[in-house]
Amino acid sequence: MKALLLYPKFPQSFWSYDRFMAIAGLKAVLPPLGIITVAALLPTDWEIRFCDRNVNPETEADWAWCDIVILSAMLVQKPDFQGLIQKAKRLGKPVAVGGPYPTSVPQDALEVGADFLVLDEGEMTVPLFLEALERGETQGTFRSIDKPDVTHSPMPRYDLLKRDQYFMMAMQFSRGCPFNCEFCDIISLYGRKPRTKAPHQALAELQALYDLGWRGSLFIVDDNFIGNQRNVKLFLRELIPWMQAHNYPFTFMTEASVNLAEDDEMLQLMRDAGFYAVFLGIETPDQDSLATTRKVQNTRNPLVEACAKINAAGMLIYAGFILGFDGERAGAGDRIQAFIEETSIPQPMLGLLQALPNTALWERLKKEERLMDGTGHPTGDQNTLMNFVPTRPVSDIAREYVEGFWTLYEPSNYLRRSMEQCLKIRTVQGRGQTMQFPLGQGLRLVAQVIWHQGLRRPELRSQFWRQLWTMARRKPQLMNMYLGLCAAGEHFWEYRALARERITQQLQAEPVAPLAERPRELQEQR
Repeated sequence: MKALLLYPKFPQSFWSYDRFMAIAGLKAVLPPLGIITVAALLPTDWEIRFCDRNVNPETEADWAWCDIVILSAMLVQKPDFQGLIQKAKRLGKPVAVGGPYPTSVPQDALEVGADFLVLDEGEMTVPLFLEALERGETQGTFRSIDKPDVTHSPMPRYDLLKRDQYFMMAMQFSRGCPFNCEFCDIISLYGRKPRTKAPHQALAELQALYDLGWRGSLFIVDDNFIGNQRNVKLFLRELIPWMQAHNYPFTFMTEASVNLAEDDEMLQLMRDAGFYAVFLGIETPDQDSLATTRKVQNTRNPLVEACAKINAAGMLIYAGFILGFDGERAGAGDRIQAFIEETSIPQPMLGLLQALPNTALWERLKKEERLMDGTGHPTGDQNTLMNFVPTRPVSDIAREYVEGFWTLYEPSNYLRRSMEQCLKIRTVQGRGQTMQFPLGQGLRLVAQVIWHQGLRRPELRSQFWRQLWTMARRKPQLMNMYLGLCAAGEHFWEYRALARERITQQLQAEPVAPLAERPRELQEQR
C-alpha cells in the first residue's frame, strides 16, 4: 500500500508567526506530532510519503503515486482539510481522516466525502481501520471509548520531517488533564485522568531527535504537563542527568496549569532539566468569571504572585486570556490589560470565547438554545466572534478585544514588556535556560531584527538600542530569548491589524443581541 500522509495548511493566525518565520528563514513553528505518530502505527511494509503542507506541499506526482490519502487536522485547519478531501475524491483516491477536528465534528468530514473516519486516539482505532482495509471494506467509522496506555505508543516518525524547516521540535509526555474547565475540549478528547509515557520511553524519543542531529528548542506539547505530578517528576529526575550527559542539546517549553507555582520541587526540577518557558491558561483575573467557567485552580492563589514565582524559577511566561464568559462585567478587557502590564507577559494570547463541540460549555449553551444557528460552527480562530449568544453586548466584548489586542501589541509596549519579562527571569551563576536557534537561522534572525527595529523603523530605533544595551549589561545569558521575542513582534504588529479588520467585518455582517435582549423564556433559562 502506498500512503500519502498530508497535514493541512494553517491560516494566518496568532500562532502562525508568519513574519517571524520569514525573518528566520523557516517555514513553520512546530511539526505535526499526531500524524507522524500515526505513520508509526501503519504496517512496516507500506510505502509512506509525508508532506506537511505548511513546509513542503505535495506534488501532483505524489497524488498519482498513492493508493490512499491520510489526513489529520485541527479545527482551525478546516478550509484546507476539506479541500484536500475533495481533491482526493476527484482523483478517485480513498481518503482516511483523523485528529481533533474530525473526532469532534465527524459530520463535517463525511459531508465532503471522507471514506474512513479514524477517530479518537490512533493507538486504539488505527488497528481497526487496518483490519477493515484487510477485509476489503471501502468505508467506515472507527471509534473507541477506551483510552490507550501511552506507555505502548510508538515513537513518532521524526525521520519523515524536514527538521531544518521548523523553529522547534515536539514531543508528548502525557495526555489528559485532571481539571474540569467548562470551555476546554481536552477532557472530552483525552479524559481527566492524565496518562503518561514511561521516562525511558520519553528519553528514547529525545535520543532519536539527538541522533537525527536536532539541537535547539523543543516543545513538550502536553495540554497540562503537570497533570500527573508524580510521573512527571519521575521523568524530570531522569531527564536531568540525560541532559547533563549530552551537554544540554535542547531547551524545553511546555503548557501547564497555574498551580505549577504551588510546587517548589516541580519548579526546581523543570529549571534543572532546561525548561525556559511555560504557557499558562490564565484566562482572566476576574475571580467570578473563573468560578463560572470552573477554572478553580486559578482561584486558589493570587495570579500575579504565581507568575512572579514562575519567573523566579527561570522561566518565561506565555499565557492565554479570554473575553466573553457568562456574567462577565464591563471592563474585563481593561482588567486583562492591567494584569498583563503588571506581570510583563510579552505575548498574551487574547481571544474571544468559542464554544467547542462536546465541551460542557457547548452542551449547556445548546440546552439553553444559545448556540448560533442552533449549532454554533466554531472556527478555532482566536479573533472570531463568539458562536453563541453572550450575556453582554457582543459589540462591547468585541471593542474590548480589539482595543486590548491593539494596545498590547503596539510596538513600543510589546518591546518594553519583552525586556521587562526577561529581566524578571532569575538566572543562577550567570546561566539561564533560553530558546535556542540553529547557528544559521540564529545569525540571520539577529541581523534581521537589527535591520527592522534598530535601523529601518525610526519610531523604534532609540528604544531598540537602549533596551539591547540594558539586556547586554544585565542579562546577557538571555539575549537569545530577548531577540527571539523582538523578532516575533514583527508578526504580531502585522497580525493586530488583521485581527481588527476581521472583527470589524464580522460585527458589520452579524449583529448579535446579548442575552438580556433575547426573549424572556430564554433569559429565564439562565
